[in-house]
Amino acid sequence: MTVSPFDHPLLSALLGDEEAARHFSVEADIDAMLAFERALAEAEAECGVISNDAATAIGSALASFRPDTARLRAGVARDGVVVPELVRQIKAAVGEPHNAFVHFGATSQDVIDSSLVLRLSGAVDHIGLLLSENIVRLAGLEQDFGGRALMAMTRMQPAIPIRVGDRIASWRAPLERHQLRLKEQSARLLVVQFGGAAGTLDRLGDKAAPVRAALAAKLGLGDAPQWHSQRDALADFAGWLSLVTGSLGKFGQDIALMAQGGMDIKLSAGGGSSAMPHKQNPVKAEALVALARFNATQLAGMHQALVHEQERSGAAWTLEWLILPQMAVATAGALRLAAELAGQIESLGH
Repeated sequence: MTVSPFDHPLLSALLGDEEAARHFSVEADIDAMLAFERALAEAEAECGVISNDAATAIGSALASFRPDTARLRAGVARDGVVVPELVRQIKAAVGEPHNAFVHFGATSQDVIDSSLVLRLSGAVDHIGLLLSENIVRLAGLEQDFGGRALMAMTRMQPAIPIRVGDRIASWRAPLERHQLRLKEQSARLLVVQFGGAAGTLDRLGDKAAPVRAALAAKLGLGDAPQWHSQRDALADFAGWLSLVTGSLGKFGQDIALMAQGGMDIKLSAGGGSSAMPHKQNPVKAEALVALARFNATQLAGMHQALVHEQERSGAAWTLEWLILPQMAVATAGALRLAAELAGQIESLGH
């Protein structure tokens, strides 16, 4: 038992995914927040909000800047977010007279939300590749075994003969639909957050929209109006994560049941037992079921986090931090396990 199995030194070997977890590390978060501050200074200089000298000074300071993480930790305990202390440290590194233009017109939520989206962009690319790998592996199984016979099971009872390909289609088709859903969702999800104190970018006047567009372009994100208290794109993405793990859970449950009978499937490897050496436990299949149920239960929390009071909520925002990274890593872990499990299938059907 541990606080999080996804980065536990032991349990993460089964349930985690190192590449996905990397996008939610403190190093990735700090790098993304600094990228935001650098891009903001450059965008504001291009639009005439701050001088080119100020933007150059900020960029030069950030090129070699590494924050004092002990002070950042103390700042989070004091302020509830890391950005006030981070900005203090950046301003000290920039020095007079240009430090007044660090973080100009932005607020903490702009930095944190844009950092999240930048890191989700990398995680989405990784998860998308894993999803494609699973589709290819299932297509390979259909090519190898799709024409073989299999007994359909309805309500856990024998029904009528089917082909192995019919069951594989029930595993693969949802994953193909999830690919299409992800492409459609990404346009709404991977957008910059830039709204200033209350979402109005009041300090930028008529330069607000041009600065936001330039900032988005420099970060490689889409341009969109501020979404401080509008979290539907993140909840939608969480729903997608749960759909993926749910579909993989169905695959895992089917494999576990087929392995139980022992006649319809042959696997190259299984988990051992400390008490019964003859056993080959369907560990990966069982983990897929557990991860599906985990994400399904977390999804309710992400829907709770939709309820932001007025222009910003500290409580709902914090709830997202507790839930969304674990859902993303759980999904990547499930996709990794499913691909490995598909690769261990030596025979299907008769």
